[in-house]
Amino acid sequence: MEKGKASALVPIGVFLALFIGCGVIFRDFYAVPAVVGFLIALLVAFFQNRKRSFGEKMNTIATGMGDQNVMIMCLVFILAGAFSGTAQAAGGVDSVVNFALSIMPPGVAVAGLFVIASFISLSMGTSVGTIAALVPIAVGISQKTGLAGALCVGAVVSGAMFGDNLSMISDTTIAAARTQGCDMKDKFRENFKIVLPAAVATFVIFIVLTMNVPTEIHGIYEYDFLKIVPYLAVLVSALCGLNVIIVLVLGLALSLGVGLFTGMILPQQMFGVIAGGPDGGGGIAGMYDITVISILVAGIIGLVKANGGIDFILSSIRKVVKTKKGAQLGIAVLSSAVDISTANNTVAIVIAGPIAKDISDEFGIEPKRTASLLDIFTSVWQGILPYGAQLLYASAGAAAVGLALTPVDIIPFLFYPILMGISALIWILFGIGERKRI
Repeated sequence: MEKGKASALVPIGVFLALFIGCGVIFRDFYAVPAVVGFLIALLVAFFQNRKRSFGEKMNTIATGMGDQNVMIMCLVFILAGAFSGTAQAAGGVDSVVNFALSIMPPGVAVAGLFVIASFISLSMGTSVGTIAALVPIAVGISQKTGLAGALCVGAVVSGAMFGDNLSMISDTTIAAARTQGCDMKDKFRENFKIVLPAAVATFVIFIVLTMNVPTEIHGIYEYDFLKIVPYLAVLVSALCGLNVIIVLVLGLALSLGVGLFTGMILPQQMFGVIAGGPDGGGGIAGMYDITVISILVAGIIGLVKANGGIDFILSSIRKVVKTKKGAQLGIAVLSSAVDISTANNTVAIVIAGPIAKDISDEFGIEPKRTASLLDIFTSVWQGILPYGAQLLYASAGAAAVGLALTPVDIIPFLFYPILMGISALIWILFGIGERKRI
């Protein structure tokens, strides 16, 4: 195998320099929109390697962007946005939150917040949406019980990352499965086995920390079970093995039907809530950035690969990694490093996914396991980065209801993301769940 060229990785370095540099300078890691950063990186990649003609480079970009997995992934992003926006407009989010709160066992409010956040993010496929919905409730529980606000908010963020990592309609799951060419149900099952011990341990920790504090919360939480049905239908049908596109179309149809039946969506509004936008919530518009980013990154990776960048990474890894176990640790380090740099776990998976695919092919790692490792380790860091969207939303949501919390205040109580990473490392180091060679 060719050694490749380190210079071919310059475009990725340019993106990271722009993103991190401007984040530090302006104290805002969203000062440079990712889509702009990747467009600049694409231009840098295009002007490399003068031996190749303009037409050859354009053909490489178009081939990378038009890859079957990339296009299917973008279609799934669009359908997931349409379903999410429609279900939210139909009142599904409020009903899911209130239903979960209404069945919370008395005396376990903080552990209950973790379970509720897990259920909601698993249903909705968004950690940020879950955090936005539950942080005000977590602050209320803190104020009524005297429990530390950071502890209550930490339980919400922990649960939100559980669902974000596993949900069938989460953009991270979609990206991880498509970049590795595996079925999402297979990735879910593999992923769930790895993170279940971490989830159970987190629940126990929250129970132990609050066992001597009276945490029973009284209140009336109104919900309409009919509005929850689309989320349950998506979750169950996905676990039963239906194709994700069919699952999302089914969820979209059910959400529209429920919204029209209950009057939450008027006939003249139904196409608007699907499309979304500034006045209509998320919808398809909420997926524009990640869809365009996925296409741009595919073009960049195509040029980087043609210029020898992927060969350089693989040859470098081969110098240090000699076993399947080492390759999995390499994928963990790769995905972690990219997420720390970009503060966006979906973008990190889109960038690291093609490289991880080559590594897994080289060392015989099952696609579902590689997809799980990609999603897990990017979610680990995404859940604890003080400049990541999750903790920024959590601190802002707490401030909006009168509780001053910085992202750093919440980090000591983010038990689940940390334990998720530990659990995944144990699975790698001890070879748990690996298919034995005959």
